[in-house]
Amino acid sequence: MRNIKAFVLFMIFITAIAGAAPSAGMIKGKVTNIASKQPVPFATVVVLGTQKGATTAEDGTFTIDGLQPGSYQVRVSAVGFATITLSDVVVTNTKPAELAIQIEETSVQLKDVTITSDYFYNPPTDVNSTTSFSYEELRRAPGGFEDVVRALSILPGVANASAGRNDLVVRGGAPSENLYVLDGVKLPTINHFGSQGATGGPLSFVNLDFVKESVFSTGGFSAIYGDKLSSVLKIDLRDGRTDRLGGKATISASQFGLNLEGPLSENSNFIFSARRSYLDFIFKAAGFGFVPEYYDVLAKYDWNIDKNKKISYLFISAFDNVRFFNDTEDQRYDNSRVLGSNQIQYGTGLTFTNLLPKGYYKITLSRNFIDYDSRQSDSLLNPIFLNVSREAENKLKFEYFHQFSKITELTTGVQGEYITTSFDVKLPKFRTSFGERLPVDSVKTDKNFYKYSAFANVTHRFTAGLLFNAGFRVDDFNGITSGLRLSPRFSIEYKFNPETGISFSTGVYHQAPSYIWLIADARNTDLKPMRVDQYVLGVEHRVSEDAILKLEGFYKKYLDYPASLARPYVVLSNTGAGFEGSDNNFESFGFEPLTSAGTGIAKGIEFSAQKKLSEIPFYGILSLTWSQIENTALDGVARTGKYNQEWLMSLSGGYQFDESWEASFKFRFSSGAP
Repeated sequence: MRNIKAFVLFMIFITAIAGAAPSAGMIKGKVTNIASKQPVPFATVVVLGTQKGATTAEDGTFTIDGLQPGSYQVRVSAVGFATITLSDVVVTNTKPAELAIQIEETSVQLKDVTITSDYFYNPPTDVNSTTSFSYEELRRAPGGFEDVVRALSILPGVANASAGRNDLVVRGGAPSENLYVLDGVKLPTINHFGSQGATGGPLSFVNLDFVKESVFSTGGFSAIYGDKLSSVLKIDLRDGRTDRLGGKATISASQFGLNLEGPLSENSNFIFSARRSYLDFIFKAAGFGFVPEYYDVLAKYDWNIDKNKKISYLFISAFDNVRFFNDTEDQRYDNSRVLGSNQIQYGTGLTFTNLLPKGYYKITLSRNFIDYDSRQSDSLLNPIFLNVSREAENKLKFEYFHQFSKITELTTGVQGEYITTSFDVKLPKFRTSFGERLPVDSVKTDKNFYKYSAFANVTHRFTAGLLFNAGFRVDDFNGITSGLRLSPRFSIEYKFNPETGISFSTGVYHQAPSYIWLIADARNTDLKPMRVDQYVLGVEHRVSEDAILKLEGFYKKYLDYPASLARPYVVLSNTGAGFEGSDNNFESFGFEPLTSAGTGIAKGIEFSAQKKLSEIPFYGILSLTWSQIENTALDGVARTGKYNQEWLMSLSGGYQFDESWEASFKFRFSSGAP
């Protein structure tokens, strides 16, 4: 009874924080130049379907009030800039809808420009294979469960390697080949219960309530991003509200929590969330032999020192635990097939941004840390696998952007990393499902490494329709004998008219081996960085301002992938999904002598049709992918890739009847893995 009273009082407190709701809603925001980050004054901001609008002030800010709660489209235009339209701007009467709007400066005279409204804007450095989602689009994605990673599975070329997990296979790449960048800070994973050396997990620990937008590139990305082969997911968090303190208690299909946000001073604000799963209560009540528990925390602080200088601090953490109940013989047998993975991980970053007359620079100091405690026993409770590992990455990054003119831009940067690792692994007399004996019984070692990288990318617009990108990056990793690699990149886009265009990108991509792959055998330090040569050709057509068709073909040639010397049919490109325990013969951990002899090919064709929510209240995405994946290990036999799904089709969408009712659906078909 006392607990119930405490909960009721807590909910009353949260409601009191929210305060009395005004009768009408408000949109506040700031319009900036997407390249230089400088404010855009005198831009026109219009709420479509209403008579409401505003003009931005000298500092780019605007306020539009007197709006009824609902979903709106906001159009932004300015002389010398491309017009854009934001869909899914949700206005409530509990807090202002705050928008951070970036628009692109046009490079030609006004008389040569056809003014159109763009619902589908991508950065000029990414001419193809890139899709952006706003917070509201991620929230309403059918079957996404408000998970920023799971919502991406509807896109062309994206397959789920295992049911119920965010192990993304992007254009044939292993789950370890995906890069996550949260508010400019690179994270090794953003998923609970992740697989060591990979990037997946059952669900994301990024709280969607604080996501501003995500940009997902499935290939052909520029030299700005490196040390991953297949994809980049860039997630930007919004700032905290600036008018007053606010918060809410949350509950979803698997967790409950608390959100808080508000100003700390006139020029600073924060966001904070803490969540806990309740699946352990359900699993235990249902008689399951194991119970997963997890917690996560997200905090962000922004301080605008003046109109040109800003400091941002980010902290995100996850705590995962699996409890086993071995009271019955059936439970002991079922649990023998489960790799228990207890983890503590966090990522933190401090960023200083300084705007310049023709650009900006950023300095970011960050740290990632993961503590793994993975265990598996047989049905007699004899341990067959023990792994206590720690991996920490400490990074310092400098990035500089300069706009030489309206048609030429340069982005460059350098980064240094200091990595500390500790491994204590026991694999006593394990035999694979083929009866083979792994050559490693135990490893206990501490290793420290360095990584260095530098990149430069030039964007030049020859005409209104012809865009060119060229860049390179250099990456070095001292944990292997030959870790220095050069990765040139190139892309071009040509617009036949404002509706139709063609694009092509190519480049070399390198990725350093996972740290745990280096410890089992002295020969593993002779591994090379994995390499992919990519080619992407695409065509797109704007059917209307809110609908687009895309057709893309891709070809990826894999080189220098780690392959087993002990098991000549094993190549590590087929690993990284699921929990990777004894059922997968612990292949993803690389506990055997390895050599960089693995090769592979991934090729395919993708078609997609997307309709944004607009004044026509229907939205949806149709994607169709045909692909083939082949991997070759040391025995020289080209085998169909483990994650190959030759045909993928996704259809999702919804219809908004009014402000109170909306129906959505999702259908997915795949031809199945081999």
